[in-house]
Amino acid sequence: MRRLNVLTWHTHGSYLYYLSHAPHDFYVLYKPGRPPGYGGRCGPFPFGPNVHDLPAEQTRERRFDCILFQEDHHWLRDQYELLTPAQRALPRIYLEHDPPGIAPPGIGPGAGAGSAATAWPTDLPHLVDDPEVLLVHVTPFNRLMWNSGRTPSRVIEHGVAVRPAVRWHGELARGLTVTNHLARRGRRMGADLFLRLRDGGDALPLDLVGMGAAELGGLGEIDHPALPPFMAAYRFLFAPVRYSSLSLAVLEAMAIGMPVVALATAEMATVVEHGVSGFAVTDEDALAEPMRALLRDAGLAQQLGEAGRRRTRERFSIARFCADWDAALQLVTG
Repeated sequence: MRRLNVLTWHTHGSYLYYLSHAPHDFYVLYKPGRPPGYGGRCGPFPFGPNVHDLPAEQTRERRFDCILFQEDHHWLRDQYELLTPAQRALPRIYLEHDPPGIAPPGIGPGAGAGSAATAWPTDLPHLVDDPEVLLVHVTPFNRLMWNSGRTPSRVIEHGVAVRPAVRWHGELARGLTVTNHLARRGRRMGADLFLRLRDGGDALPLDLVGMGAAELGGLGEIDHPALPPFMAAYRFLFAPVRYSSLSLAVLEAMAIGMPVVALATAEMATVVEHGVSGFAVTDEDALAEPMRALLRDAGLAQQLGEAGRRRTRERFSIARFCADWDAALQLVTG
């Protein structure tokens, strides 16, 4: 196994933290003031010595084995503004964190039917159209939905690691939702469902944490290292997401033995087995009853949470995640 020097960006801090468990060196770009996307080695994450701050203006002076893109503007702009032609010819991976959105006019069904015509997400071609680039998806559902065209693709499912001493106890008879900027991300992330259940006529005791949580009367943001012990006190986690990628916070909750109530949409349908390792439904009117059952019965919560913990340990181990990333990096670098 060859240790590689990988250039990348700080797109999702928690994902970068878990990625840094792989046995390689990661050079993370930063710009003055560390604006979003260019934070480098920043934040509350306990990064190891293999994560290196790299000023964007010094990128051309460094030698890398692989470029790991994570956002559209990295691909469309940064590689031309920050990299030399030789660096752009290096082995490249595009890490796609999300499922496709709505295709613009002129793509797929309805194309030609008028300027307002749009396509289904399943018809949206991925930005990267290059047989020399490896496209990595974080869930099988995302890969299924994206039209990856001629670009080779593979799935590397999440891996999480929480301190073994952190275990769910659920003494607080309340539910918790962990979502960044729920107010601005709206219906897609289930803001309407959260508010209806928390503030409706038969209100449930639900709290919200994450960036921008205060906009919806939430508790604010919890630093990543402190999140698992914070979650451990709550009776259950509520994930109201209609259409998005699989949340690392959900897996971290399951890893400590916390039961989850979720919509059985996207990859979540394969993660939470209804009535066995949590509750997952597509009927929004059926969300409240399992929450009330968990609030009434701490023993049921413990039983479901323990099943979820075993499932997470089997499917989303950090060792498997690192092995998958190592295999992908070794593949593209030859």
